[in-house]
Amino acid sequence: MHSHRKGKSHSRRPASKRSPSWTTYSPDEIVTLIVKMVKEGLTASQIGVRLRDEYGIPLVKPILGKSISEIIAENKLTPDTPPDVGRLLQRAKKLQEHLKIHSGDRKNVRSLELLEAKIHRLSKYYKRMGRLPAKWKYATVIAQLE
Repeated sequence: MHSHRKGKSHSRRPASKRSPSWTTYSPDEIVTLIVKMVKEGLTASQIGVRLRDEYGIPLVKPILGKSISEIIAENKLTPDTPPDVGRLLQRAKKLQEHLKIHSGDRKNVRSLELLEAKIHRLSKYYKRMGRLPAKWKYATVIAQLE
């Protein structure tokens, strides 16, 4: 959003929405694989990539009729914060640690400001959708740095 890059190319989804004939896993086995991977600490997107690469399951939804996120929610294994907010929080923490050591790094002060703005926008959205508690708040660090 804030950078002048053109973006990344993405992989293509399978053309057919039907369940593939080469998949040897039953729906129950796929659900147990997903639950096991969630308990290992993987996010829904990481689980999808692992199922595709290691188990040869291109898409879960045509086989089960539900997405990976819906299966995680049914088994009551959803994380406290949504994965994208969690990832942004990790990035902000790393940037804060960097700026404690390199306090004169003005470019990264600006990138931390942009990152925190992104966290605030996403948190407003997730509060509205009910995925984050209404009292959840991210404490900004920019004022402390300057």
